[in-house]
Amino acid sequence: MMKKSKIDPYDWIEKTLSTIHQANWYRSPKSITSPPGPVIEIDGQSLINFASNDYLGLATDPRLKQAAIAAVQEWGTGSTGSRLLSGHRPIHQALENAIAEFKQTEAALVFSSGYLANLGTITALVGQRDLILSDQYNHSSLKNGAKLSSAVIIEYEHQNIWDLAEKLQKNRPQYRRCLIVSDSIFSMDGDACPLPDLINLAQTHDSMLLIDEAHATGVMGKTGAGIVEHFGCQREGIIQIGTLSKALGSLGGYVAGSAKLIDYLRNRAATWIYTTGLSPADTAAAIAAIQVIHQEPQRRQKLWENVAFFKQHLGQLDFFPTDSPILCLKSGKTEDALKLSEKLRQAGIFVPAIRPPTVPSSRLRFSLMATHELDHIQKLVTVLQ
Repeated sequence: MMKKSKIDPYDWIEKTLSTIHQANWYRSPKSITSPPGPVIEIDGQSLINFASNDYLGLATDPRLKQAAIAAVQEWGTGSTGSRLLSGHRPIHQALENAIAEFKQTEAALVFSSGYLANLGTITALVGQRDLILSDQYNHSSLKNGAKLSSAVIIEYEHQNIWDLAEKLQKNRPQYRRCLIVSDSIFSMDGDACPLPDLINLAQTHDSMLLIDEAHATGVMGKTGAGIVEHFGCQREGIIQIGTLSKALGSLGGYVAGSAKLIDYLRNRAATWIYTTGLSPADTAAAIAAIQVIHQEPQRRQKLWENVAFFKQHLGQLDFFPTDSPILCLKSGKTEDALKLSEKLRQAGIFVPAIRPPTVPSSRLRFSLMATHELDHIQKLVTVLQ
């Protein structure tokens, strides 16, 4: 009989946590004890909320709530299985039809999260004999999808079209397929990708192009369909991925594109095939959100008015250039970002510090919503200055 080892195989966890603490990278969730909105409650303190991705304020909209409740009453609380087995409901197809119409594509496919949509799509499209060109500031889901695909990954400098062109010219001929991957709105900088240039390079070098519209859906474009609509590139065969959890106020992710792409993903995207279908409540809420976005363009107009007001009153503050409702204030050191975040909280404003390894340099990330009042933004400006 073997003696039990006195060595704890999990000792490394405590040491790693200690290192994370020392680097000021330690994180823990903050419990919000109120519904989402422009003003929230944390630890009994009322705070103006500049940390939400609920850009249009739909997460508490009565129409989304009622749609979710009605779906639960009709279909139950869970989908009970994968979509190819027992998990497919008519409302799933209704949501996919609504997304395809919204994005002006032939078809769409709904995943249980945007993260899963990126992982499943990228790993289905490319493999060991293929090449991925990825913006260095892409979201974690895009980067991890690339790693899981086993394709060769080459990162190009953030937003640097010349660097991307050079790397395509040098490397593309050596691989079977090539996939260019980029966020449309970069979540921790707020800037927009140069989509027309990416399309041109993809066509020149016989490459697929995947754009993550997570922070652009509902926000950018004439009808809120995203960056693709903003640039008028709906007919360019782009693979569009996004989430239902931000401006649409629900949960889940989607891929929108050609009918043959969607049919292929139903048969090859592991994170769709082997995952329980999106819950009826989330599905119905997302359908209702798309309807509200169509019916009430004034929400998006109010959002952009708030963004413009904030920008006009920034003065000499050192913010990153932005094309979106995401505005980031530069901070040299991690501890400085944490201190400023705490000072803002003491003044009644909630803005978390964003730190490495999430971003290369620490910053405060402010996200504006259509439901912010000008008084909320004015108070933020006054405290910052």
